[in-house]
Amino acid sequence: MDVGGGGGLIINNKQKAMLPNKRGEFIRNQRKDSEGFSESPDLEFEYADTDKWAAELSELYSYTEGPEFLLNRKCFAEDFRTHVTDKKWTELDPAQRRAQAMRLLDGLEVTAREKRLKVARAILYMAQGTFEECGSEAEVQHWMRYNIFLLLEVGTFSALVELLNMEIDNSAACSSAVRKPAISLADSTDLRVLLNIMYLMVETIQQEDPADPMEWRAARETFRTELGSALYNNEPISVMLFGMVTKFCSGHAPHFPMKKVLLLLWKTILFTLGGFEQLQHIKVQKREQLGLPPLPEDSIRVIRSMRAASPPASASDLIEQQQKRARREHKGLIKQDNLDAFNEKDPYKTDDPREDEDDNDDNDNSLEPETFPLERDEVMPPPIPHPPSERVSFPKGLPWAPKVREKDIENFLESSRSKFIGYTLGNDTDTVVGLPRPIHESIKTLKQHKYVSIAEIQISREEEFQKTPLSGGEEEVEMSSTELLYQGILPSLPQYMIALLKILLAAAPTSKAKTDSINILADLLPEEMPTTVLQSMKLGVDVNRHKEIIVKAISAILLLLLKHFKLNHIYQFEYMAQHLVFANCIPLILKFFNQNIMSYITAKNSISVLDFPYCVVHELPELTAESLEAGDTNQFCWRNLFSCINLLRILNKLTKWKHSRTMMLVVFKSAPILKRALKVKQAMMQLYVLKLLKVQTKYLGRQWRKSNMKTMSAIYQKVRHRLNDDWAYGNDLDARPWDFQAEECALRASIERFNSRRYDKSQANPDFLPVDNCLQSVLGQRVDLPEDFQMNYDLWLEREVFSKPISWEELLQ
Repeated sequence: MDVGGGGGLIINNKQKAMLPNKRGEFIRNQRKDSEGFSESPDLEFEYADTDKWAAELSELYSYTEGPEFLLNRKCFAEDFRTHVTDKKWTELDPAQRRAQAMRLLDGLEVTAREKRLKVARAILYMAQGTFEECGSEAEVQHWMRYNIFLLLEVGTFSALVELLNMEIDNSAACSSAVRKPAISLADSTDLRVLLNIMYLMVETIQQEDPADPMEWRAARETFRTELGSALYNNEPISVMLFGMVTKFCSGHAPHFPMKKVLLLLWKTILFTLGGFEQLQHIKVQKREQLGLPPLPEDSIRVIRSMRAASPPASASDLIEQQQKRARREHKGLIKQDNLDAFNEKDPYKTDDPREDEDDNDDNDNSLEPETFPLERDEVMPPPIPHPPSERVSFPKGLPWAPKVREKDIENFLESSRSKFIGYTLGNDTDTVVGLPRPIHESIKTLKQHKYVSIAEIQISREEEFQKTPLSGGEEEVEMSSTELLYQGILPSLPQYMIALLKILLAAAPTSKAKTDSINILADLLPEEMPTTVLQSMKLGVDVNRHKEIIVKAISAILLLLLKHFKLNHIYQFEYMAQHLVFANCIPLILKFFNQNIMSYITAKNSISVLDFPYCVVHELPELTAESLEAGDTNQFCWRNLFSCINLLRILNKLTKWKHSRTMMLVVFKSAPILKRALKVKQAMMQLYVLKLLKVQTKYLGRQWRKSNMKTMSAIYQKVRHRLNDDWAYGNDLDARPWDFQAEECALRASIERFNSRRYDKSQANPDFLPVDNCLQSVLGQRVDLPEDFQMNYDLWLEREVFSKPISWEELLQ
């Protein structure tokens, strides 16, 4: 500090970083705009099953695969010139194109590996839209659709599945890869070409267009059915891909291109089972079939209409805000005497983002309020040219209709009876004799909002089947795509879940490289490592992008499976969820979020000029270190925000109504980690964070609730209310000591009974098998006796019959 003119202290930026904040604590001066809540506007992100088609196509390829586009074109051109000399592909008539596609398909059956690979590359070039003859990205996409439906029509996909099976079982390639010290792109060439064609086919065929001809629509539905059934290799395609994932994780096939396998697995599940819109439709249908009332609202629409939480500042906050400005510089150098002028500023002006950041916010037991966006004055929205009345607008009423479970009504009645009458009636929810009028009104309100879920019906029916295995009759199981997939992955489901989480751990940005971790970059690293700074930067972007795409695919796979299994049968969902919990999915997701989540969501790990199909249509500009560092101009990275929301939804699914798992969130100190995620101003992401905070609020203590009242307000505004739920006060009946093992064991026993009854026909209980009690039919049955028994029949009669005294009187009695 220097003493300036007029006796004022002149403070520069570096020295300001050492000033105490309003609580007298010394803090670091964090200058990142992403940390300033007031600086970041609402993210214009629309959650969907997938990103735009072009983005999904580009993410299939690593940037290191760039040279292979020309190689594919060369292989196609060589074959094309041999048979069709004077025309381009786009100039041929449909019959000629079909003949060429059939000829290429025949070429896949040759035994010579090199020739087969060339033909596969030529087919891949067709699937990529014969881009050399196209002048724009839209034209490439048009020819992609045409060529892929043509390839589907001639039966290419079945041939590709057979070839993929052959490559999976290629023990020579596996053993060679295991022995290699460093695996590169070259080790997975054949697999990558096959998986590229299959992915492009699945991804393109599932894209519906109103202009599609009727033949394409019929082909799409047939293909969807075939993918979901056990037509290929007597199992759904998804089961085969799951097998590739486990083989890769076991170390027996380290050359498998795991990103492509996971992307194909995700798109296959999405195509065969359906996305979130289809899930909502199935849910409505199932409720109708079970005779349940319709859903109170369409959750997809409600979430899309929500706005990110940014509560208005109270009067005390505004005073605090003014006092803060009195201690903060506006420009690089200011005089201490002039700080008083800031007290007169308009409180609605945007604050400097470089304000007090509490670096100790991970201390969940701190008595001081934690400085998260919903707790500090940064919740003030940025200045916008509107009158003050429009600055902060809230919807009238709450977004969700409240719900009540049958169990909640029973608990309320039991406590009321014991309080007013002194006795209880068990599960009776109708008798209100002797209870005061306000209790009658309360019960009426509770019953008006009673919600019976599909899961509750399924559990009660399963209990009936277990109680009455004979009189209950045979269960009619609809063989839907979800049911077929569950039956396919049931024998090895625990291994599949562990494998997916292993890869997720290796791809998480918070993971540190360990010698025993799996190498997920096998299908990315070039044979020759970069020699220049520019090449190294490009590879660095490619590696980060590669990991982000893997996280995106795994998070989407897990969420889709959980949601579809839950609708199909609750115990299918519970089986998968329990194995995720046993494989440490909860701490893994919390570890993923224990990072600067704004930096992850705004990461710019992409080089748009190298993305397909841009890179095959346009002349590529010269890349420089500056252009790579600048990245794209997008406000956020779609895939990273998508991944974060998916992981939060998975965490919600695993912990909902599970006391022991909710306590795991508390034990792993998830509250400060989750609260940091509230910095992302996106309504859907905030909703799922607030849900996770709500379930554990009652266990975090009174001081935490007192210090985080704005978070509590946000939960009240955004999350569905469960009437009679004391989430904010800690008076819940479930606030008891938790026994993780006992709860999980009881659930596991129910799951095993369900799986055994429905799927394990060999283990049928002999006591429940039908018995023939008719003397004539029993004596009339032919029994084949072994030869040695017939030879020694006299001895058997002597030993077992004649020599044993029989008391006929006792026998007759």
